[in-house]
Amino acid sequence: MSVQTRVEELGMSEVDEAEFSAMAERHRRELHVHCYRMLGSFEDAEDTVQETYLRAWRRRETFEGRSTFRAWLYRIATNACLDLLDQRRPKAATGGEVLWLQPYPDRLLDELPAGDADEPEALAVAQETIELAYLVAVQHLAPRPRAALILRDVVGWPAKDVAELLGDSVNSVNSALQRARAGMREHLPAERQDWTDGDQDVETRELVRRYTDASVATDIGELAAMVRDDVRTSMPPTPGLYVGREVVVDYWVESGFEGMTGLRTVGTSVNRQPAIGFYQWSDQEAAYLPLTIDVLRIAGGAIAEITTFHADRFSSLGLPERLPAGGE
Repeated sequence: MSVQTRVEELGMSEVDEAEFSAMAERHRRELHVHCYRMLGSFEDAEDTVQETYLRAWRRRETFEGRSTFRAWLYRIATNACLDLLDQRRPKAATGGEVLWLQPYPDRLLDELPAGDADEPEALAVAQETIELAYLVAVQHLAPRPRAALILRDVVGWPAKDVAELLGDSVNSVNSALQRARAGMREHLPAERQDWTDGDQDVETRELVRRYTDASVATDIGELAAMVRDDVRTSMPPTPGLYVGREVVVDYWVESGFEGMTGLRTVGTSVNRQPAIGFYQWSDQEAAYLPLTIDVLRIAGGAIAEITTFHADRFSSLGLPERLPAGGE
């Protein structure tokens, strides 16, 4: 008898911990992405998935089979996110910055289930919106409208199921959803409908190559020629949002970027966007050590946004801890 059959015939209380873990583990990655979208932080999402599984095991008798096991886990995970938002941080971002924002490696996004007609939740997650600009916009929403938006527009839940989870009426959920969609339009880039995901095209790859070369050469003039007039840069968790080519170039000059030497790079992709990990030579370590990661948003053949993360993100993104002298 399969675990699923046992659950259907005998109830969740008859399933032992190993069987329960096997059922739950199938959904770990999509739950992690769901929590990440709610929280904007890779690390907080990891903690919340662990909390979700603890809650699910302790409350397993509450699973009555009226929904799928996956939907039941999503309910628990969403409530765990809402609890965390109430306890540990500002409920919403302000001023365009999300200081707790962390990147999500594409190599882990590739673990998401492809989905099929019998698993609409998996299909929704496989087609999710995960770009950093989307994450930033979501973080500007209050927690409950945020949950309504994600569950309705991304995961694809019916309004009545979202209302049951949030303890609201369907009308209240629909009203919150409309406010959330309006908030997203306010904070998302105007050209977002023109974005494309999937494999990068030749033009994008060439622009990333030029950006990488100019960065290693610390050629501010060349970099300035590649960015849009309204380019935005930020470096969470360090405060500071710079908007506009002139402002960004001034920031690069004032930060001493032109004087940097001994740089090497490793290309990668995060949040379905091109990214470059920068390393700097250390005489003491006789190796190139992690420095920063630049994640690029490209629109209209130019760089529209540069989000820079600190060296502590290298490990979660699967980037090398150091690069040796000489060859790759």
